[in-house]
Amino acid sequence: MNIQWYPGHMTKTRRQMEEDVKFVDMVAEVVDARIPISSRNPDIDAMVGDRPRMMIFNRADQADPEQTARWLARFRAMGFAVLETDAKTGRGVGQFSAVVKGALKDKIAAWRAKGQVGRRVRVMVVGVPNVGKSTLINKIAKKKSAKAGDRPGVTRGKQWVSVDSGLELLDTPGILWPKFEDETTGLHLAFTGAVKDEVMDSEALAAALMELLRDRYPQALSRYKLEPAPELAGWELLEQAARKRGMLISGGEVDTERMSRVLLDEFRGGKLGNFTLERPEDLPEKE
Repeated sequence: MNIQWYPGHMTKTRRQMEEDVKFVDMVAEVVDARIPISSRNPDIDAMVGDRPRMMIFNRADQADPEQTARWLARFRAMGFAVLETDAKTGRGVGQFSAVVKGALKDKIAAWRAKGQVGRRVRVMVVGVPNVGKSTLINKIAKKKSAKAGDRPGVTRGKQWVSVDSGLELLDTPGILWPKFEDETTGLHLAFTGAVKDEVMDSEALAAALMELLRDRYPQALSRYKLEPAPELAGWELLEQAARKRGMLISGGEVDTERMSRVLLDEFRGGKLGNFTLERPEDLPEKE
């Protein structure tokens, strides 16, 4: 499956971010806790250089708690400040300012020593589309200042958001990269909605998700009254699920297109359970 999506506006966005990063003290990258590798843009490391970093594991409520704890430990060991959040409910968001100021305590102390007592900490918030970045910023700022949506590409221009007297956030548009390293990365992003559904074959995507659940989380498919055998292909599981749900069209043919939309919506909505599709040992050796 060829999953490529790099709208022209993203090239402009990248250039703007490369300029803006010069004016911030820290870069906070928001990732989907279910896919911490696939939801990272590898270009961001090169873009931010040696700026202090924070990794925010959002949607942790939908991820496997044990695996999230392992991811937090891994990035902490790599020198990142870390935070686990659920932007929709606000869980963990209240710790954001404290984590930032804790990570930058030496820099803040240096400012004070120079008499720059009122200087604000500026943090650039980055992430691929649809990881909950704007919703997170709204929760942190306790107001609806960043435009949020459940579709990729909602945040267009940069926005400065004041959190408190000592902290400002720079919200940036979600940015993908020109080529996904492998098909798995593209699939994981598509499963979670970071790639627009309009450019995807929803049935092929749903069949691939069925196979992933068959292999790793077969208990999730009990929602569709399926007991998946290892030899069943994803499209066969999709057909079975459609029959179980009574999704039939003229002539008794199963409506796999409708079932595909249901499967993807329920997976993204957390109705199938809590999953982490990637683990720390999946990171490339260079990390």
